[in-house]
Parts: sequence; C-alpha cells; structure tokens
Amino acid sequence: MQRMRLLLCATLVMFFLTSHPAFANKYQETINIYSNSQIVRPYFNSAYGYAIFPLVGKGGFILGASYGKGRVYRQGQLVGEATLAKASVGAQLGGQAFSEIIFFQNQAAFEQFTNTKFVFEASASAVAIVAGAQAKAGPDGSTASKSLNTASADQAGSGYRNGMATFIHIKGGLMYEAAIGGQSFEYKAL
Repeated sequence: MQRMRLLLCATLVMFFLTSHPAFANKYQETINIYSNSQIVRPYFNSAYGYAIFPLVGKGGFILGASYGKGRVYRQGQLVGEATLAKASVGAQLGGQAFSEIIFFQNQAAFEQFTNTKFVFEASASAVAIVAGAQAKAGPDGSTASKSLNTASADQAGSGYRNGMATFIHIKGGLMYEAAIGGQSFEYKAL
C-alpha cells in the first residue's frame, strides 16, 4: 500500500510539473532535440503530423505507471493536446524520465490517434535516441545500439508501424521495463 501511495504521488508531481506555464518552452526544446537527430530529421519533412511529449515520467515496483502531457501537430500546425498514461503489472523496477514523439505517416494514422482513445498494442516498441546512439527498445527490455552517424535516412523511413513511428529520448533514471506497448492517449482538439 505504501508503494502505491508513493507511485500515486510521483504521478501527481509529474502532472503538476507538466501543467506549469514555464513548461511551454520545453515543447520547442524537445522538438529541437529530435530534429537534430539524423535518424529523426527525415520524419519532420515527410510525416503528416506528430505528437510530442516533452516529459514522461515512469516508475514502478511490480505495479507501474507512466504519465505525460503533449501537443499534437498536423502539417506543422498545432491542432490539439494529448495526455499519455500507462499502468502496468509485472517484472519492473525503478523510475525514468524521457520525452517521446510519435510521427503519423498519413492522414489515416493521424485520425486513428485523434478520433479515438488510442492505445499502443502490447508489442509496440520505440527507437530510443540516447547520447548519440539509437536503440530499438523491445517489450522484454532488450536493446540493440547503432551509431546515429552511420544510420541512413532510408533506415529511418522504414520505421513506421501501422502508420506510426515512435522515438524516445531518455532524460534520466533507470528502469528495467522499456516497452511503450499499452500506452493510452487521450486527444483534445484546440
């Protein structure tokens, strides 16, 4: 019970931090981090739209939770806001802060995300941009790294799955569980 209270408090702190007006500058800073990556840059030029979450907090000890607030862009224009949440049970331990961006390959993928309460399927994974390397984070927590300097734009373009490509940038912390499967999103148009 004590752990559950601690987890709830951590989630509430994340909510209040991401609601603060000074947090607005973090959106552009986070977009800049991703657009400076050789792997991610081509997506900004070709995607129909994207959702950006500057700060997602994740923590757990058997029971886990994630939370973050974001903005949704269509063809470069801000069109809405989104919240990300995830609850999980299983082999997990630790806490982590990261940013996340989801690119929508086409209008159909964008509408799938914005017209429903969207949930990533259980096997969904992301490409992690960490200290000059990219790694595919699988649902089992395994990673495979490669230098960003050797990856080509062609490799990046093949990263869409069901019309979406997801990247994360680890800000800090250590956590065993690395999958994005099960993340749920709620969209609100501006």
